[in-house]
Amino acid sequence: MILYRLQIALVFLAPILVLAGFYALDKAIPIPHLGREYVIRIGLPEPGQALDLPVIDGPDDPGRPLVVIDAGHGGHDPGATGGSYQEKSLVLGLARNLRDELLAGGGIRVAMTRDDDRFLTLGERVAITRALGADLFVSIHADSAGERDEVSGASVYTLSNQASSEAAARFAERENRADIVNGILLTDQSENVNAILVELSQRRTSDISSEFSDLILREGDGQYAFHAQPKRAAALAVLRAPDVPSILFEAGFVTNDRDASRLASEEGQRAFAEIMARAIRIHFARAAQASD
Repeated sequence: MILYRLQIALVFLAPILVLAGFYALDKAIPIPHLGREYVIRIGLPEPGQALDLPVIDGPDDPGRPLVVIDAGHGGHDPGATGGSYQEKSLVLGLARNLRDELLAGGGIRVAMTRDDDRFLTLGERVAITRALGADLFVSIHADSAGERDEVSGASVYTLSNQASSEAAARFAERENRADIVNGILLTDQSENVNAILVELSQRRTSDISSEFSDLILREGDGQYAFHAQPKRAAALAVLRAPDVPSILFEAGFVTNDRDASRLASEEGQRAFAEIMARAIRIHFARAAQASD
């Protein structure tokens, strides 16, 4: 009976002890009405803090196209997990292989948003891409299907049309009052005009992104395991740069043993890099031809 009562008491006391621990470790943030909300604090960059821009590898020629490769998650954020696999580590390996493949082929400049196990906010990733003047942004992730370990295959995401319009309005209002988007100076324009100009730019960028995603699927056909519905669109914040064609590549499912093993293997990472690099080179060749 005493043991039973102790168990009942622990059920009620455990949350209190956890909250007390957060308080003792200074993990509490005061909020109105409730007094305190107990959360884990995560260090974020201060507003207005200068970006720590990555190194650009490749030809010392600003006229050469620049690809920014973004390995998702990192630091305290592991991303999706499955067994012993963590998304942040798998995608960093894929990103490094793609960088090396592009540099080995020559003619293309490459920068990585992260080349180690660090955390970057989504806004920082977009800001780095625009600050470097990237011509293409490739964000690499791996998916999770929870307990449905049979789900597998890669997919390519672009920004949805609705998300593009909403993002354009917010982008113009927040950031672009004294900025240039696709060569258009937005200084001294009204907010409505800014929103329209940015949306037009973003629509053009979305069309290019969609064409690039088609190239990835074409080049990987028969060589890479894609999901049954591999081409998708969503309101992904990391794709919202209005003047940089951007895709997010979900390379597979970490919750699927076959996918995870492939993503972790040298052979699988090399295959990904070869397919993606081939699509990138064709993309830039088409762009160069169109501009002639």
